[in-house]
Amino acid sequence: MQPITTLISPDGEWILPSSPAFFSALGETEPGIDRVGFAVKNLGFIKLESIENLITEVELHPRNVELPALLAAQQHILSSPVRLFRIKYLRETWHSEISASAEKTISRLSELCVPVLTLPTSNRFCVEAKDLSLLFEDCYNAMRPLAQKWRAGFGVFDSAVISLAAQYGLLSRFMIAGIKGNRADPTWRFLGEGHKWIGDEYRMQGLGEKVTNMPDKDYGGWATEFYRSVAETGKPRYDIVKGSVQYEDESGKPLKPVHYERLMLPWRTPSGEVFVTMCSRRYGTDDIPSIDLEALWDSKTSAMSS
Repeated sequence: MQPITTLISPDGEWILPSSPAFFSALGETEPGIDRVGFAVKNLGFIKLESIENLITEVELHPRNVELPALLAAQQHILSSPVRLFRIKYLRETWHSEISASAEKTISRLSELCVPVLTLPTSNRFCVEAKDLSLLFEDCYNAMRPLAQKWRAGFGVFDSAVISLAAQYGLLSRFMIAGIKGNRADPTWRFLGEGHKWIGDEYRMQGLGEKVTNMPDKDYGGWATEFYRSVAETGKPRYDIVKGSVQYEDESGKPLKPVHYERLMLPWRTPSGEVFVTMCSRRYGTDDIPSIDLEALWDSKTSAMSS
């Protein structure tokens, strides 16, 4: 049984090692060089080698892998009929790991390719990171079902994300930023009507704008790095935030104190763009009501009986 070898370019494109597209991307190399090995070690390509439906080997140099390539590899693994995976990766030397779980392989690839990021510090904002398990254990927190959807769906975005946000009263406090490519600038895809402080004009016209271009420039620059971090690491954030924001909807655009709980989740999309959703609620208040478990149970049983 001969293995089948394919490559994923840094842009997330599938390329055969013998194709003109691969030689064009590689450029001039020394005669006799292992071109595939060179592309993996130095150019950020990912090599996938499969032996029928028995095993798939993923070979990569994590430090050089771009987000579109990683997402393409993960989506392939998730849809593959193969149930045995080997990751071969380069640190100072080559290492290998074997797993019989596609989900664990995807998670491990994300861990290996996490970039070294320095999150922003600010005199205006204090961020206290919380363990996401605290949210999963809080059955009354309205943000919990969204986190469960992210985990159960392996971070794949679909229309049910918006429906779920609406069902649990999160939509007005929802924001979505899209990030396509490594170190790309986050761009607004959705701004909930509950974010009155950014002003109605910007909330309507800001879609498609970079997060850094918000009227409150300090906030925009600070928020950009968090959206980018969540997209590039593929890891969610659950935080308590204290600070002050500029209220565009009030005369004089004053800075006012804020204290809120936020959940940021990264979602993969078919286009290769990563959506980062952010929902928040003011700390210690019920601007997003707690889940009424009895009412939820009654609605489910009523739906089942009808």
